[in-house]
Amino acid sequence: MRQILLILACLIMLPWYSWGQVRVLSENTNFTGKIGTTQRKSLIIQNESSQAKEYALRSLKGNVGSSQNLKVCLGDKCFDPKRELGKIKFTLGPGEIYTDLYLELDLGISEVRGSFDLQFIQGTNSRDMFTIEAVYDVYAPNASDTMHKDISLGEIYPNPSNRIAQIDYEYKNPNATAKIVVNSFIGNPIAEYQLDPLQKSLAINVANLNPGIYFYTLFVDNKNIVTKKLVVKK
Repeated sequence: MRQILLILACLIMLPWYSWGQVRVLSENTNFTGKIGTTQRKSLIIQNESSQAKEYALRSLKGNVGSSQNLKVCLGDKCFDPKRELGKIKFTLGPGEIYTDLYLELDLGISEVRGSFDLQFIQGTNSRDMFTIEAVYDVYAPNASDTMHKDISLGEIYPNPSNRIAQIDYEYKNPNATAKIVVNSFIGNPIAEYQLDPLQKSLAINVANLNPGIYFYTLFVDNKNIVTKKLVVKK
C-alpha cells in the first residue's frame, strides 16, 4: 500500500502534459464553385491546454488536381504546402483562439470533386496533432447564369435549401451598385442584400423562413435585371 501511495505522489509531482488539446472550431471546410474561380476559407483553432505550443504542417494527403493551386495562409503570408511544407508553422499561447489561418484554393479548369487533409503536429510529438479536412466540388458555369454588362450572377444553390443558400457573382464594373432582394410568393419583401464588389458570393440564411416558394431579384443601379425562384424546405 505504501508503494502505491508513493507512486501516486510521484505522478502528482510530475509536470502535467496534455495530448491533442487543440480543437478546430470552424465548420467543415467546403470549397464549392465554378471552374476558374478562387475561394478562401478561414479556419479557427483553439489551444485548450495551459501551455504555449508551436505547430507545423506535417503532411498534405488526398487529391489536389494538377490544375488546382492550394495555398495555406498565415495572416498575409501564403505558402504552397507541396513546396514549402517546413515554412508553415505557428505558435498558440495557452488558451489562445487563433484566427489567422486560411486556405485558398484555385478551383482549376475542369469539373471535379475531391478531398484533402492537412495534418499539423507539435514538434516531433506525433501524439499532439490535429487535422484539417477539406472537400471541393468544381462545376461548369450554367447556361442559365445571368450575364449583365456590370455583373454576372450564377444560379442559387442548393435549391431547394433548408439552411444556407449561396449565390456566386462577379463584378465587371466595380462602380456599379447591385443588390439581391428576396420576396415571398405573393410579393412581400423578406430581405435585401447589397453585393460587395470585393466578394465573390452571397450567403442567404433561409433556416428561419417557412417552407415554400420565394423569389430573388437582381437589381443593378436600382434597375430590375432578373427574377428567379428559390425553394425553401424543412
